[in-house]
Amino acid sequence: MLPDLHAPPDTSRQDTASMSTVTRTAAATDTDRPAPRTGAESLVETLQRVGVEHIFGLPGGAVLPLYDALYGARGLRHILVRHEQGAGHAAQGYAAATGRVGVCMATSGPGATNLVTPLADANMDSVPMVAITGNVPSAAMGSDAFQEADIRSITMPVTKHSFLVTDPNLIADTVASAFHLAQTGRPGPVLVDVSKDALAALVTQPGRGELVLPGYRPQTEPTPESVRDAVELMLRSRRPVLYVGGGTVRAGAHAQVRALAELTGIPVVTTLMARGAFPDSHPQHMGMPGMHGTVSAVAALQKSDLIISLGARFDDRVTGARDSFAPHAKVIHADIDPAEIGKNRPVDVGLLGDARVVVDQLVTEFTMRTAQGAEPDYAAWVTRCLMWKSRYPLGYDEPADGSLAPQHVIQRIGAIAGPDAIYTSGVGQHQMWASQFIGYERPHAWLNSGGLGTMGYAVPAAMGAKIGCPDSTVWAIDGDGCFQMTNQELATCAVEGIPIKVAVINNAALGMVRQWQTLFYSERYSNSGAPSAQVPDFVMLAQAYGCAGLRCDSPADVDATIEAAMAVDDRPVVVDFRVHKDAMVWPMVPAGTSNDAIQYARDLAPDFDEDE
Repeated sequence: MLPDLHAPPDTSRQDTASMSTVTRTAAATDTDRPAPRTGAESLVETLQRVGVEHIFGLPGGAVLPLYDALYGARGLRHILVRHEQGAGHAAQGYAAATGRVGVCMATSGPGATNLVTPLADANMDSVPMVAITGNVPSAAMGSDAFQEADIRSITMPVTKHSFLVTDPNLIADTVASAFHLAQTGRPGPVLVDVSKDALAALVTQPGRGELVLPGYRPQTEPTPESVRDAVELMLRSRRPVLYVGGGTVRAGAHAQVRALAELTGIPVVTTLMARGAFPDSHPQHMGMPGMHGTVSAVAALQKSDLIISLGARFDDRVTGARDSFAPHAKVIHADIDPAEIGKNRPVDVGLLGDARVVVDQLVTEFTMRTAQGAEPDYAAWVTRCLMWKSRYPLGYDEPADGSLAPQHVIQRIGAIAGPDAIYTSGVGQHQMWASQFIGYERPHAWLNSGGLGTMGYAVPAAMGAKIGCPDSTVWAIDGDGCFQMTNQELATCAVEGIPIKVAVINNAALGMVRQWQTLFYSERYSNSGAPSAQVPDFVMLAQAYGCAGLRCDSPADVDATIEAAMAVDDRPVVVDFRVHKDAMVWPMVPAGTSNDAIQYARDLAPDFDEDE
C-alpha cells in the first residue's frame, strides 16, 4: 500500500527520508496550515515519502525548479552523471542489485531522449525504475520550443507507463503512482514528464496520495485448478525440466525455486537473466540454456517431455528456431504478466501470478500428492542429464602463441572476488564468458543487459550497484568496444567516491561481430576491429579520470593484477587486459537454427541421442 503523502513526516527516519525545506519550515510553526509549496517541492517531498535515497541525474533548463527544490533536501543523495544514458543505466544497476526502485532524472529534449535506451533496456528486463523529466512550459508545448520533445509519446512503447503532468496539484499523486506501477505486477520502468510551469507553480489542492488506476490489478495468486493441473503434469512426466527465468529474481523467489527443485529432484536450467537464482554449484543445475548455453542445459530442454517455465519468456536466444524447440515437451508456464503466457510457445497449463506464490503452491500441492502415494519417476532422466553435464563441460583452449585467454581472465576474477561480489557486464563475447565462467551462487550478483543487448551498460550499472550495495565488491566486466560508450561515468565514480572495479577485456575488436564474421562471412572483417589495442590507452584514460589504471597481457600476471585491483578501495580502478583477438564463445547455436545444431566447439557437435 502506498504511504499517505499528506500524513505528518516521519522524523524517526531522518537518515533515509526527511522533509523538504518548505515542509520543515511549516512543521516548525506548529500550525495546522501547511506552508505553500511548489510543484517541484511537492515532487521532492513525494520522493522522500516513498523512501527514495539516491537519484542519478543531470540538470538542465526545464528541470531547474526541481533541482532548486533538491538543494538542501535531507535524505536524498543526487549523483551528478556525465551523460543521461549513464543516469538511466545506473538506476537500473541500483534496482537490479537491491530490488528497490531506481530513480533517474533529466531535462527536456535531448536530456530526456538520452534516457530512451535505458528505459527500453529496463522494460525488456523487467527492472523497476522511475525516470523523471522536465519539459517546456505547457503553453509552449507543440510549438517546437527550444529543447522540446514529446518524451511521453516517444517512451510509451518502451515503458510500463508514461505520464505527462502539467498541473502542479497532480504531481505528488502521479509520482507516487509511478513508484507503485514500477514495483508491482511485472516490474518495469515508468516515466513522469512534468512541464516547467507545473514545477514552478504553487500546489493549491493537495491530492489523495495516489492516482486512481482502475485497470491495473495484477494477479498474484494462480487459481487452485491450474496448480493442480500443473502438478498432475509433473507427476506424469518422465523427463521434466525447471526452466528458471529472470522473473524469479525480480520476485525474490530463489528460495522457493530451490525448495521445489530439491523436493522433486527435477533438473534445473537458469537463463541469462536468472544466473544465481539457483546455485551454480548445485548438482541439479544443468547450466544456462540458449545460443551460448551449456550443452547439458540445451539438451535437457530439447529432449524434455515437460518444461516448467518459471518467470521465463521463451525468447529467441533460448529457443532457437521455435518450430524445432523441445518438440515433445508439454509446457507449464508461470508468469506475473498474462501477455507472456502462450505468447511465444503454446502452453498446456498457465499459472498467472507472482513467482514466489506460484512456486510455494506448487511445492504444497506436490508434497500433498506424493504423501498420498503419487510416485514420480525421474531417475533415468536425471542420470542422462548428468551424463551430458559430465561429457560436455564448459571449457576453452589456451592460445597457442602464449597470449592471454579472455576466459581465463574472467574465471580468475570470479575466483578471487568470490560469489559475494556483484558482477555487471556489457554485451558481446565478454558478457557470455562472464555468464559462463563466473560461478553465481545467489541472486542479484549478476547484472547485464539481456533482452535489449545494450553496449555501454556495464560501467554505469556497476556505479548504481555500488551505490545501492556499498559494502559489496562490484566488478564491471566490459569489452573495449562497450567501455568506450559510457566510460565517462568513471569521472562520476571518481568525484563521488564510488570505487568500482572495471576489467576491460581488450581484444581491439568488436568481438562478437568478429566471431560472426569469422564463422558466417568468410573472415571478411568489415569495420569490426580497432587499428590497435593502444588507442585509447586505457591506463592513461583511467588515470586522467582520477582512477587507478593497471594493465595485464601475460597469463602469469593475471592473479597478481586482479589482487592489486582488489586492494584498491579508495577510488575506481580500471584494468586493461590485453587478450587474444581470435578467442570465440562456445558452445554456440547459430542464429535462426534449431538447438539440435549446437556446436560444442568449432569442429565438434554433440550427439544428444547417444547412450539413449
